[in-house]
Amino acid sequence: MPFSQVCIESLGYTLPDEIISSEEIERRLEPLYARLKLPAGRLELMTGIRERRVWPPNTLPSQISIVSGERAISVAGIDRRDIGALIHGSVCRDFLEPATACRVHHQLGLPSQCLIYDVSNACLGLLNGMVQVANMIELGQIRAGLVVASEVSRPLMETTLAMLNADQALTRDTVKPALASLTIGSASAAVLLVHRELSRTQNRLLAAVGRTNTVAHELCHSGRDETVGGGMAPLMQTDAETLMHEGIAVGHETFGQLLAELGWTNANVSKTACHQVGSAHRKMMLEKFGLNPANDFVTYPWLGNTGAAALPVTLAVGIEQAHYCGGNRVALLGIGSGINVLMLAMELQQGLVSGGKLG
Repeated sequence: MPFSQVCIESLGYTLPDEIISSEEIERRLEPLYARLKLPAGRLELMTGIRERRVWPPNTLPSQISIVSGERAISVAGIDRRDIGALIHGSVCRDFLEPATACRVHHQLGLPSQCLIYDVSNACLGLLNGMVQVANMIELGQIRAGLVVASEVSRPLMETTLAMLNADQALTRDTVKPALASLTIGSASAAVLLVHRELSRTQNRLLAAVGRTNTVAHELCHSGRDETVGGGMAPLMQTDAETLMHEGIAVGHETFGQLLAELGWTNANVSKTACHQVGSAHRKMMLEKFGLNPANDFVTYPWLGNTGAAALPVTLAVGIEQAHYCGGNRVALLGIGSGINVLMLAMELQQGLVSGGKLG
């Protein structure tokens, strides 16, 4: 999917104040660790994640998406009447219905002719939304569109901790599918895309390529229709090692497609921003793709895996910290359970980012 008329104009992000360290999680799992004789420090050693963040109890995704969306709109200085689509693309949503995008649209004061809906595709929802908005812009259907995602990890963390301590039948082997849930963190991101005629930045979105391997769709799954707003207690089961290998295999094929679409080689990729899973996943993926780790940027050590918000938050913080600079050709490498892969390429000229904590 090549694009010639689309710019990634601005990014907004929001992070929680409350920090939960991996050391604290292991303290709360003392009954399990003692019974199974698990060594302290195991969680950080295996994942490279030393801490993650959580919103206050009972926080709804829409509350935070409104903040991030407002930040992206304000820093871009765009007329809200030009925003013709709003997509909410996180794993978490307020309720089964209506769409979480409805509340976000209302609070942001977007026009009534703005097309709004939610997209659910595990950790790729926001990237999927970006491609959908980009297609609408490219076709001349809209002038600008906003994609938002806010992940709320506290319910998953709390129910996983309670289950792990309560289930006396767990062994060192059977506990493994639940451990990936302890790497999940909370964060929020918003991406504003515009027609290049509206753009102040000329941060061109160049292309997007997707690929899937649904044979592996059972490697990571939650319960049935679990939402934050519904008061449910979510749990997840993840075959993390197999998912990593299978995802990287599909990702490698997709990355090759992206380079072919653009007529690039690896040398044309200045920087990368990847979905943030952990240290083992990042190392194996970059080695497989033949990419230099120095050109990548990470947030997982202090944010954990923040789902659909992970990649755009990483891009935003990397721009703020001058890792990504004007003239960089940046590959956005998304890999999610399912298995689904979506990779985008952009050319950065000027970074417009507004972010920080909720307060």
